[in-house]
Amino acid sequence: MLSQFFKFQDHQTHFRQEVLAGLTTFLTMAYIIFVQPAVLSKDFLGQATGIDPQAVLLATCLAAAFGSIVMGLYANYPIALAPGMGENFFFVSTVVALTGLGMANAWQVALGIVFISGCLFFFLSVLRLREMIINALSPSLRNAIAVGIGLFITFIGFQNAQIIIAKPGTMVGLNTHFTTPAIVVFTAGMIATAVLQIRKVRGAILWGIGTSSVVALCLGQVQYNGFWGLPQITTPAAFRMDLIAALSLKCLPFIFVFLFMDVFDTIGTLMGVAETAGFVKDNTIPRVNKVLIVDSAATVVGACLGTSTVTSYIESAAGVAYGGRTGLTSIVVGVLFLVALFFSPVIGMIGHYPPITACALVVVGLMMMTNITKIDWKDHSESVPSFLMIVGIPFCYSIADGLALGFISYPIINFLSGRGSKVSALMYIMAATLLLYFIFVRTHIG
Repeated sequence: MLSQFFKFQDHQTHFRQEVLAGLTTFLTMAYIIFVQPAVLSKDFLGQATGIDPQAVLLATCLAAAFGSIVMGLYANYPIALAPGMGENFFFVSTVVALTGLGMANAWQVALGIVFISGCLFFFLSVLRLREMIINALSPSLRNAIAVGIGLFITFIGFQNAQIIIAKPGTMVGLNTHFTTPAIVVFTAGMIATAVLQIRKVRGAILWGIGTSSVVALCLGQVQYNGFWGLPQITTPAAFRMDLIAALSLKCLPFIFVFLFMDVFDTIGTLMGVAETAGFVKDNTIPRVNKVLIVDSAATVVGACLGTSTVTSYIESAAGVAYGGRTGLTSIVVGVLFLVALFFSPVIGMIGHYPPITACALVVVGLMMMTNITKIDWKDHSESVPSFLMIVGIPFCYSIADGLALGFISYPIINFLSGRGSKVSALMYIMAATLLLYFIFVRTHIG
C-alpha cells in the first residue's frame, strides 16, 4: 500500500531506503531543535526577548513535524521543513526594533508579523505566483541555484567544523590548529564518508555521521545524558501573537522582509533539491505548487505555535543524496521531530555539536556542484547572471540575497545586449521589485 501511495517503483526506491534517507535528513537538521530556542530567547546582546526557550523547543518540533508530514502526504516530495536559519535571526532583530519603538510585547507582535507574512505566502502560492517565478527561470539559472547552495552548505559545513574561522583583514581563513577536537571529529567523519562513497556503500553519509559521533564521544565533546526528556514550559508561546499591532503601518516593512526571505529561500531550496534529485522534467518541477502551499501553511502554523518562519530545508539534500525520492522521507523526518520531544538528550548529543554533521553538509555540497556542467557557460547572457548567483549565495551568506543578484542582473544584461525578448515579463517585474526592495526597504532595515 505504501509502495502504491508514494510510487516507489516510479522513483526507483523502496521502504528501507526512504526511512534511512529520512533519518539522514533529520540528523543533519536536528541542530535546529537546540539552536532555535537559544536564538529566539535572547537578543544579540544576551538580553532576554521574553520568549520561553522551552516553549520555542516545543513549537519548533511541532511545526517541523507538521510541515514535513504534510509535505510527504500532500506533495510526495522528500523535502523537510523547520524554522529557518536566517529568518530566526531576523525575527530577533525585529523584536529588538519593535522594543525600540516602544512596544512592550515585542515578541508577540513579531509572531503576529510572521503569521501575516505566512498568510501572504499562502495566497501567493494559491494564486500560483511563486510557481510562475520558478517556471520563468532559465535552465542555467536553475542549475546555478543548486551550485550556489552547494557552495553555501559546504561553507557552513567547514564553518561548523571550525576549519574556516574569522580572520581580520581577510574576513575568513584556514584554522591552522588541525588537532582541535572539532577538526578531528569532522575529519574522521569526512574520511569515513568519502571512502564508503567510493566503495559504493549505501548510507555512507549516515555512517559518516555515526563515525563523527563516536569520535566526539571519545574526545569528550559530547556527553551521554540519558534518553528521556520533555520540555518544561513556564510561559506558553502558542497562540500569543498580537495581530492588531502587527497590522500597524510601522510593521509593514518587517512583513515585507519576511515575505521576501521566505519566497526566495523556498525557491532556492526547492530548485537545489529538485535538480540534485532529478525531479525536473521538461524544464518544470511536477507538483511544485503543492510544495509551495505546504511551505506557506507551515509558516502560519509555526507562528500560531510560537516560532519564527518555517521553511523548506536545504539539508533535505542529505536525504536525497542517500536515495530518498518520495514523501515518505519527509514523513520520517516529521515523526522523528515528534520523537525528539521525548528523547531530546540523545538528539542533543548529535545535533548540539555541529562538527558531527559537518561532513554530511560538505558531501552534499559536493554532489550539488555537479549541476555546474549544465550551465551554458559559452552564452554570457546566461553565464554572467548564473555566476553572480553562484558566488552571491555563499558570499552574502544568504540564499535569498544571492538569488536576488541573479534575478536582477539576468533581465538587465539580456535587455542591454539585445536579447530582451527571451526574458519573460515576470522576470522584468521581479527585477524591478527587487531593486525597489533593496533601495527603499533593506537600506533602512539592514
